[in-house]
Order: sequence, then C-alpha cells, then structure tokens
Amino acid sequence: MSIPQRVAISLVVESAIIAGSLAAPTLATAEPPPLLLANDYEDADIDLSRYWVSEKYDGVRAYWDGQRLLTRAGNVIHAPAWFTQGWPTTPLDGELWAGRGLFQQVTSTVRDLEPDDIAWRAIRFMVFDLPAHRGVFNDRLAILRTMLTELRIDWLRAVTHFRVADEATLQQQLDHIAAEGGEGLMLHRDDSLYRPERSDHLLKLKPYHDAEAQVIAHLEGQGKYRGMLGALLVRDADGTQFRIGTGFTDEQRRSPPPIGSWVTYRHHSLTARGIPRFARFVRVRTDP
Repeated sequence: MSIPQRVAISLVVESAIIAGSLAAPTLATAEPPPLLLANDYEDADIDLSRYWVSEKYDGVRAYWDGQRLLTRAGNVIHAPAWFTQGWPTTPLDGELWAGRGLFQQVTSTVRDLEPDDIAWRAIRFMVFDLPAHRGVFNDRLAILRTMLTELRIDWLRAVTHFRVADEATLQQQLDHIAAEGGEGLMLHRDDSLYRPERSDHLLKLKPYHDAEAQVIAHLEGQGKYRGMLGALLVRDADGTQFRIGTGFTDEQRRSPPPIGSWVTYRHHSLTARGIPRFARFVRVRTDP
C-alpha cells in the first residue's frame, strides 16, 4: 500500500473514530473549518529559502474558532473548561499532541464526550497558524509567537519554525526528527496567504514513502558481495528505471527476487528527474 493510500485511510479512520464516538443526539457540531491543507513535498521547482520548516506532529488536527475546538470534520472537541480558559478570541490552527508516537492516546482523549481531566493534562495544542489573519505567513508567524508568549499558557504553544539552507540540511533535519521518533517535517512558504485549500504553499515531508517496482535485472555486487546480488535494477509503473541496493539480507543477496517479480521499496522523496532517493528494499510483493 502506498503512502498516499495509507494517509487517506488514516484520515478516514481518524474521522470515523472521532465522528462515530460523537454521534450522540446532544452533540454540538459545526461546519468543517476552512483549513489550509498540505501537498506532498516532491522537490519540484521549490525554492527552499522561501520556506519555514517545522516538525510534523502525529496528533489530531484542530481548529480554535475563538470559542470552540473543532475537528477537521467540524465536530466539537469536548476539552475541559480549564484547557481553553484564557485563549484568544482569534482563530487558531494547530495540532492536539501528546508527544511522539502517542497518536492513539490523543484520539482516545479527544473523542470522549466527558473530558478526562488527567488525560487532557498530557495534551498540548501546538499552534502553527492564524487562519483569520490577512497577512502573509511571515507576518502571521511573528504575531503568533508574540501572542502565545504573552499568554504564557503552558499547553498552548507556538510550533517552532526554522530555516534550512539547502536540501542536504533539510534531509539532515528529517533524519534527526525520524531518529527521535517524529513523523516528519512541514514546509510553509513565507509569503503565502492563508487559503482554505490544498496548496504547495504548505508541504509535508515524511522520512520515507512506500512504493512498488518490477525487477528487470540483477546487478552483481563487489567486495564482500562479489558473486552475490549487489543491487536490483527495477522499473516503476511510470517506466522510470533505478537501482535498489540496500535492505537485503545475505540470504536475499544469494537468492534475489526473480526477474519480472514486483518488490516493495522505501525511499525519501524524489529527485527532480523523478528518481526515488535512498531506495531501500522491503519485501517481494506476493499479490501481483
């Protein structure tokens, strides 16, 4: 299953979990909030110097409309009164987050009609934008930082944004976040307006993507892999050819996937020519 498919399924599951658990007749609902949505980072005609970078949090996307917390679907989140006390009346866009790898803990807490005080103590609202502000992101980010610093509410925090000099630095940041258990990175164009649509002005970059390709040749290894598989030459569904040289066990190098078979591999984004970066073998596909 590809990463886009996983993400789509994940969003459906999340929506079903939250919406299903909030289906009581007394539930207050609203129209889905007007959210800016991200495209995948594909390294195509992107000037990295124009983007702010931040960690991608594995929590529940939430929208503060000045009075209520809403899910992407428009369901009201029943947070304890103390959690939103003193919050600004201006809309905030962010992520309810409990820490890296704790997505299930957050969704379990957020879906409760009767808020669990102890569970909510572990959650923070990581704010990354001001949806109602008409300025560009540079302006919104400066105002957001000042606003939340002055409020001094520990669980209401501005997401840390930083710049990167080039793609190599971006990759280093991604590797660091992944090694620490993070989900990935977000890139936000500094001169963009907040528009409720999917846009290249907001991009998401994860540590790897899963994809599939067909084996078209076995390339012999060198050194300790002499006489064994060094790399697979493969072709993806679009006809792009490239090599996969890592991720194999010694047994797989002695008996590689047959020519003509399809394999699943992982990679870090794509080059400008559409070649997967750092392609790594995962498994032979068993359901061609």
